[in-house]
Parts: sequence; C-alpha cells; structure tokens
Amino acid sequence: MKPRAQLAAIACIMLTAAPVAETATAQDPDDWAALNRYRLANSTLAPPGPAEQRVVFYGDSITEGWARLFAQQFPGKPYVGRGISGQTTPQMLVRFRQDVVDLRPAVVVILAGTNDIAGNTGPSTQGMIEDNLKSMVEIAQVNGISVVLSSVLPASNYPWKPGLDPRPKIASLNEWMRGYAEGVGAVYLNYHSAMANENLGLDEELAYDGVHPTEAGYRQMATLATDAIATAIADR
Repeated sequence: MKPRAQLAAIACIMLTAAPVAETATAQDPDDWAALNRYRLANSTLAPPGPAEQRVVFYGDSITEGWARLFAQQFPGKPYVGRGISGQTTPQMLVRFRQDVVDLRPAVVVILAGTNDIAGNTGPSTQGMIEDNLKSMVEIAQVNGISVVLSSVLPASNYPWKPGLDPRPKIASLNEWMRGYAEGVGAVYLNYHSAMANENLGLDEELAYDGVHPTEAGYRQMATLATDAIATAIADR
C-alpha cells in the first residue's frame, strides 16, 4: 500500500474505532477553553435594563442542553445559558469573565465538576476543582454578582468513562460545596438530594443516559433553581 493510502486507512480505522465521549464537543484545538463559542452571542446581547434581574446559567453539557428549555421553564425571565459540552472547571474559569461578568447578571448559577471527576481534561483532584470553583465565586462576588453554587448531579456511572464509579467523589465535592457556599454567602443549590435514586444515580425518567437530564429532569431542576435564585436576589 502506498504511504498516502496507508495513512488514509489508518485514519479511517481510528475514526471508526475510537469512542466519542458523550460530553465532548468538536471545537478549535487552538481554543482550549472555547472562548469563541459565545463570543458573537455575547456581543449582540443587549445590556440588562435598569430593573432587569439577569441570570446566567454557567456550566457544561447539562447547562447547554437546558438553555433550549428556558423560555418554557422560566417564562418571561431574562435567563441566559452559557454551558459548553464537555467542559471542566479550569476551562470554565478561563472564560468566566467574558461569558459571565461582562454580561452583567444579577446572579450566576454555576453547575460544574462532573466532567472534572470524569477526567475530561486529565486527572483532577478535588482540591483542584475546589480552587477553580472558589476563583469563579470570588470573581463573581467582587463584581457584585450573587452566586448560586449548584451540587453536582447524581451519577452512578459515566457512559464515556465505563468502569469509573463517580459516586464517592460526587458526594465529597458536594459536601465541600455546601460548606463553602455557607461560608462565603453564596446560595447552595442541592440538586443531588432531590434527584438521587437509591443507587445515588439518576432514574431513566430524569436522565436518558444516567447523566444528561430529560425534559422531566430539567423541570425538577427548574423548580429548585427558581427557589435558589429567589433567595440569591433577596440577599443582594
């Protein structure tokens, strides 16, 4: 086989054999944090009005998938989705200023950490996740943005990382978040306790693959988020 033909054959084998992570999104390899993902949308988003209580939902694929339902589940609310599939907390920290602070929200709802536990951008300790979440909270608060810090959703396994049991790491990270939020004046949004089944995962009714919510799952999250946002706004 000629060298060029060999390369083409090898590429074909790699593409057909390599599993694609459920949470991965094709993006510019030179744009590690996906800063270009919302750049145009941000530039065309008008500043909030004088009485507008804008809320930015910030996260990964769970938040990205939820945004299409905002008009239905939060009717009339000026809520903005800034989730990117597959992202981990270091990537979210890099784009936090342009995708949250510069949009001038009253509240940011941060939902992150499950992809760090899955190792989407390499090995990550809980301390590393904590540091990134702390930095996002601190940047928000110094800019007058109230923070809703969301628990990691229940998951008993990750379809794109078979064999990894995330449950103890999720429980430990959520317990830290609860205490940290209380200590810094953020609102802790506990999705996990409300949605977990007896196996500390998500039932099929709430998540079609055990991780990503169905519409019913998002409805339950919307009820919980509404109460948390109301608390955050009242505390401003």
